[in-house]
Amino acid sequence: MAQGSKKAVLYAISVNAIITVLKGIAAVATHSAAMMNEAVHSLMDTLNQVFLLMGIRRGSRPADTQYAFGHGQKKYLWNLWSAIGLFSIGCGLGLAHAWHAWQNLAHFERPETITLLGLDIAPIWISAVVLTIAFVLEGYVLLIAGKEFFSRMRAEGKRNPFRYLVDADDPTLIAVLLEDSIAVTGVILAATGIGMTQSTGNPMWDIGFSVAIAVMLGLTAIFLGMINMRYLTNIRDKDAERAFHEIVKHHREIERYHDLRSVIVDDTHTVVVAEVELREEVLMRDMRERIAAHERQLLDRVPEHRRTGAVLEYAETRAIVQATLEATEELIDELEAELKQRCPRVFHLTIEIDGIAPPSKLDTPEQLTQL
Repeated sequence: MAQGSKKAVLYAISVNAIITVLKGIAAVATHSAAMMNEAVHSLMDTLNQVFLLMGIRRGSRPADTQYAFGHGQKKYLWNLWSAIGLFSIGCGLGLAHAWHAWQNLAHFERPETITLLGLDIAPIWISAVVLTIAFVLEGYVLLIAGKEFFSRMRAEGKRNPFRYLVDADDPTLIAVLLEDSIAVTGVILAATGIGMTQSTGNPMWDIGFSVAIAVMLGLTAIFLGMINMRYLTNIRDKDAERAFHEIVKHHREIERYHDLRSVIVDDTHTVVVAEVELREEVLMRDMRERIAAHERQLLDRVPEHRRTGAVLEYAETRAIVQATLEATEELIDELEAELKQRCPRVFHLTIEIDGIAPPSKLDTPEQLTQL
């Protein structure tokens, strides 16, 4: 999944860097508040996606002595910084620029024409060309992110894209998709404000739509911050818990389970923990041969003449416990394999079996004969 996110981020960085330059030049040339806020918007998008790329790279590092479960959660931390920091800054700059434009409205005149390469061009045409280029490029990036988003949604069997947008387990892809959607919306808002100002001669349209763009950046910061905060606060993996419930229902050896918990470490790692009560009558079926084999193995380590009653009793008891633990471990391994097959992101399943304890460590013949 990280590869798809990385591809979308790299496309977004390249395109938004180009668009930022174009919008900035057009904003300076046309003195449009909406165009300037769009330039700020694209700059924040570019910087934000650089943060996302850094998060992907740092979060892909494997487990080490300091990070037992890998560095995956660093991705959410970088995403959180970029969302709250950069988009909040973008919102503040946009509102400040709109306020400044409104304050100086009576003292500022927009140019009638702009000389470019010896040609006199109306500012509206410069804005139109830049916004058209931005719409095409950002639409292309949105298409790439959208394809990745919908392919994952279908792969997970989900049908509601809005619900999946909130619940998806890869905030990096969500951030790119949301940013590009808002970028396209911002281009439309800027074009509308500039067009209304051109047709009515009232610059308040331009300023008003620049405020709308700035507010949209602020709302984006809040939403992305909420998405990433979920994964930094030990959110449960409901899909993995549902899968565990379905698997347990088909195992007659299990009487019931309780205290089922899960933690999403990152988008590729989930830990599941549960306490399970077993049906002894089912678990102990066909145990006679297994117990006998363990008992023979224990007694073979003790000479015939030293097999006292205490040794024989201990060997029988220990064989029963070992056979029970062996059957229990096989059941746990089977549960873990089935759960991982249904939810590949589950990389660890811990099950506590009520009422069964491991045997004491009496492994040498000398210890056996000392009973």
